[in-house]
Amino acid sequence: MANKISNEAVKKSTGKVWSEWFALLNKAGAKKMEHKAIAEMLHKKLGLSGWWSQMVTVQYEQEIKGRKKHSMPQGYQVSKSKTLSFSASKVFSVIQYPALRKSWLKGLEFSITKSTKNKSIRGKCVDDKTNVEFQFYPKEKAKTQLVVQHSKISSEKEAEKLKKFWKRNLNLLTKYLEKI
Repeated sequence: MANKISNEAVKKSTGKVWSEWFALLNKAGAKKMEHKAIAEMLHKKLGLSGWWSQMVTVQYEQEIKGRKKHSMPQGYQVSKSKTLSFSASKVFSVIQYPALRKSWLKGLEFSITKSTKNKSIRGKCVDDKTNVEFQFYPKEKAKTQLVVQHSKISSEKEAEKLKKFWKRNLNLLTKYLEKI
């Protein structure tokens, strides 16, 4: 698996290497369990943090249960993150307002279904059945980590295209923010 976290890193953070986690999960019957149940077991019964519970669960599902990269129960999901040298309020505004969004977001239209000022924006894509979510994490005085998550994607091929799409459009967003 190309993007797999190393055994050393997993052991340092969780106390076990991948093969030990997989053996433990097999013994606990995880092959027949849903994702949520596996993650909850890792978190509540085995003491992993929420993040590590998800990481171990996804890795187990990909390597042992044959889950495909980016796949979720409702289709495929990709995310892209970028730290921008701008305040959360500035980044939020150029995503929230359609007129500003059209200046940098090329090839996708969505309608906002929910937003929390300077924290998150959720939307439904106009041309298909996918969803997009933007999450804003202020870092320093004028820096923001922006995480874009695109979900309910119909195929692995489309998910890979959207991963590249978001990389390209987040670069366009950066250039746009530098101009205004």
